[in-house]
Amino acid sequence: MEINTNRIQALPKVDLHLHLDGSVKPETLIDIARESGATLPVWEPEKLAPYMKVKGECKSLAEYLDKFHFVGEFLHTATALERVAYELVSQANDQNCTYIEVRFAPQLHRNNGLSLDEVIQHVRNGLQRGEETFGVRARIIVICLRGHSEEMNAEAIEVAGRFLGKGVVAVDLAGAEAAFPPEQFEHIFSRAVELGLPITIHAGEALGAPSVEIAVNKLGATRIGHGVRMREDASVMELIKSKHIPLELCPISNIQTKAVDSWEDYPLRDYFDKGFLVTVNTDNLTVSDTTITKEYEMLQKHLHFTDEEICKLVMNGVNAAFLLGEEKDKLRSEMELKLSQWLKSYAPSTTA
Repeated sequence: MEINTNRIQALPKVDLHLHLDGSVKPETLIDIARESGATLPVWEPEKLAPYMKVKGECKSLAEYLDKFHFVGEFLHTATALERVAYELVSQANDQNCTYIEVRFAPQLHRNNGLSLDEVIQHVRNGLQRGEETFGVRARIIVICLRGHSEEMNAEAIEVAGRFLGKGVVAVDLAGAEAAFPPEQFEHIFSRAVELGLPITIHAGEALGAPSVEIAVNKLGATRIGHGVRMREDASVMELIKSKHIPLELCPISNIQTKAVDSWEDYPLRDYFDKGFLVTVNTDNLTVSDTTITKEYEMLQKHLHFTDEEICKLVMNGVNAAFLLGEEKDKLRSEMELKLSQWLKSYAPSTTA
């Protein structure tokens, strides 16, 4: 299939699985380091990039996550948090992305004395300024981390509850999945349910299908971050399908982290054909050296999705968004119109 980058660039999109600290531009990190008096190993963007980006594939998810640790050392001030949040909305706008859900762990950004509420507020400020400038809607998903103490994660859930409806739309569990199975966090997420917080869980990436089942039945997940490996158990696949739980697949990242071995083995096409609510996302713009445009290009190149199927994937994302009520209805109507116009502009559709 011939891939037209300009056509996919023009495609209206959403991105539901997008990490703040995995999407910082090298140029921005250099500015932040200079302003704070911090030290970097190199000071040229092209030379700094290898410290922030995965080259090729990783041996494991843990190796992939090392890139976060490098960047995270610099995101502890109001100025830094607001800037990277604003720039993330700008990057989304560059890819014709209409709505994004930005996730991050607020406990990771407190080395300079910011409170949890202040961390959330500064990211919210940056996202709101981006929304005002570019017209891209941006909401927050608060992450609990598998490697954090129960107390730290409980605090994150409480602050998410305070900001629910004020920029925050959900909570998540992320981190080294294989080292900290999801059942350890049942108590934490029972509190999220009490607070009315929607839940998405990183599962079925570094661990197999049982982690997906536990995320749904024990932690209350109504979306699954990745879920690539749920295919290892037919009963888990049936659970996800029967409950209509969306999957936040991140194709390029999933291959980099060895959740799957290759494009030939990537299950997105199979899930889509079987009627699962598959959504397409970036995970980390910088770490994975990707864009939402690039993700859709790869789906057409390797998995032979037609333009009509691409539009269905985008609408899956719209319908899976954690927006509610009139906001959700408005986004749905807007995206249906935009996608219809896009199809007409680029008709006839190119098929495999």
